[in-house]
Amino acid sequence: MKNDKVVITGAPGTGKTSIINGLENKGFHCFHEIIRDMTSNAKKEGEPEAFVSNPLVFVEDALQFNKDLLSGRTQHYKNSLELNVPISFFDRGIPDVLAYMDFFEQTYGKEFISACEDHRYDSIFIVPPWQEIYISDNERLETFDEAEKIHDALINTYTKFGYDPIIVPKNPVSDRIAFILDTINPN
Repeated sequence: MKNDKVVITGAPGTGKTSIINGLENKGFHCFHEIIRDMTSNAKKEGEPEAFVSNPLVFVEDALQFNKDLLSGRTQHYKNSLELNVPISFFDRGIPDVLAYMDFFEQTYGKEFISACEDHRYDSIFIVPPWQEIYISDNERLETFDEAEKIHDALINTYTKFGYDPIIVPKNPVSDRIAFILDTINPN
């Protein structure tokens, strides 16, 4: 059985998790985002009273934090290869790590690029920034302006790796899910 790998990505606060939860409620297999737990744990170890947009300021080794994130997303991809389902949905993909590193002007080695080249997805859906639904919280540290810039970094990174990202319309979650399913046309 073919197992399409479909990424739902976008800047913080765009509704990705609501879409993933909705897809999961419809019976699809979904890999959930891991960065929120990592950010929360990093804040506990750092200075949680400092409100900043970059979770890397809470960790001693920013490169290791990103390597751990890359490893977690790569493991999600590998786990999807073992599933007997027609579609696996991912709340963020491996190239997201590089997009954020580019946004925060961090350097990365060949292993980051190779991870993106060696683990290819079938479809990329990008949920655009939407100020009317944007909310900051303890793990979502970015301002709306930063979210717009991260959106651009995501588009640039996925395009650089040969993807043609599909923008999800700003609609209610059920309509967004219908758009994604209609676009990939699962049978």
